[in-house]
Amino acid sequence: MKEYASRGLRRVKTDKQDSITIANYGIDNWYRLENHQGSDAVYAELKLLGRQYCHYMELHVKTLLELTHMLDYTMPEVKKMFRSWNESSGKDKLSDFVERYWHFDNITAMTKDEFIEDYVSWAAEKKYHQNRSKAAELYDLASDGISTLPANTPSTKMLVLEAVRVLREIDSTLLKIITRMKELAKTLPEYETVRAMGGVGDVLAPKLIAEIGDIRRFHSGKALIAFAGIDAPPYESGQFVGTNRTISKRGSKVLRKIGYETMRVLKTHKAPEDDAVYRFILKKEAEGKSKRQAKIAGLNKFLRIYYARVSEVYKA
Repeated sequence: MKEYASRGLRRVKTDKQDSITIANYGIDNWYRLENHQGSDAVYAELKLLGRQYCHYMELHVKTLLELTHMLDYTMPEVKKMFRSWNESSGKDKLSDFVERYWHFDNITAMTKDEFIEDYVSWAAEKKYHQNRSKAAELYDLASDGISTLPANTPSTKMLVLEAVRVLREIDSTLLKIITRMKELAKTLPEYETVRAMGGVGDVLAPKLIAEIGDIRRFHSGKALIAFAGIDAPPYESGQFVGTNRTISKRGSKVLRKIGYETMRVLKTHKAPEDDAVYRFILKKEAEGKSKRQAKIAGLNKFLRIYYARVSEVYKA
């Protein structure tokens, strides 16, 4: 609508003119307009949850960066030793460790053997792997590390633990949302079909279904690819034919992100050799494409297969 309105010479911005512009758009494009059909309640709720999940994930990333910033003062390099929040289990080993020790001085106040025993006891309490060699590495890191903010500064502990608390609150919200998304997705006929596709797990399946919605609203696999914004429309003029085309990025950026994550998981976990998308990615890499380009090409093929398989579910 914004592009249509910008065609005129004068750019008037009033409610009356906006109404006229919308009406003119409807008249000019009448032959292409279709009757609006509201989304099924389950798909609508899934999409709302999916968009909120993206919002809170952005907050998660920002809060994690803030915690990392504080740890650079109190426990430099410790973040590399632990995984952050796990979407599937809801556990966050980094936050749990920081909550317990929060400063290298609290570690070096003990002997190495004392810390190892204390770490093993903490790991058992939190149901983590009781890795003594990792505990020894952490002690060496604490001994060699240089904290720029002393532990006896009154605000140090408060700021570190507040960053952990805020991160946990956001993670708790994310877990509630993804749990509800899983419950809703499992009620849909296509869930098992989508879940069985390569690279798609318990978390990515509801995300994909939430963003794509009812597959019957797309007339073909090409329409789904266009919706994702990974198609490369032809560019020709006279004798010139453009060959070095890039993806349009005109569709859903959320679907592109979820799809790319699916391709990353597919490649990282090495899907079975008979997986068509996995073999296609390897083929593109062998042709000299960059890893990113190969994954985008794989996503294109993945969405075509998605459309075909899910459409079959509704035809059955």
